[in-house]
Amino acid sequence: MTDNPEPLRYPYGSSKRYHLHHPHVICADIDVTVAFYRRWFDAEVAWDGVFAGTRNVFMKIGVGAMHLYEKRIDPAPRNAVHHLGIQVAGLRDLYARMVHAGLPVPKGIRESDGGGYFMLEAPDRVLLEIFEPGPHRPPEVLEYYGYARS
Repeated sequence: MTDNPEPLRYPYGSSKRYHLHHPHVICADIDVTVAFYRRWFDAEVAWDGVFAGTRNVFMKIGVGAMHLYEKRIDPAPRNAVHHLGIQVAGLRDLYARMVHAGLPVPKGIRESDGGGYFMLEAPDRVLLEIFEPGPHRPPEVLEYYGYARS
């Protein structure tokens, strides 16, 4: 937490601080997955590139979003849906409140392009990614996250 926090940036023209943003789906063959959602649900690719060391595709389906991550499917604990992404305004404040309340956040906030994220488990072992996109991402990625192009 800083003494002079930057003003909060609210996505989607909303004044709400929290948005369930995307399921994060692990794909054994990301091209097959993209083709399926394009064919059946008119999905559009918002961004296709390397992030965190592997290919990621950000897709829009209507007003919803989906994050595809290419890697071998691990049949063990979480199957193909890895986590739910919850976009927030004021990441560090929420993190501090959660830690103060005793929620386990083992790896803390990971900084990324002026924003960041942290992971924690919700009840029933549902993994959550709590994130605030940084302002230094490419314009098409910021638009994917609900911020109008400037």
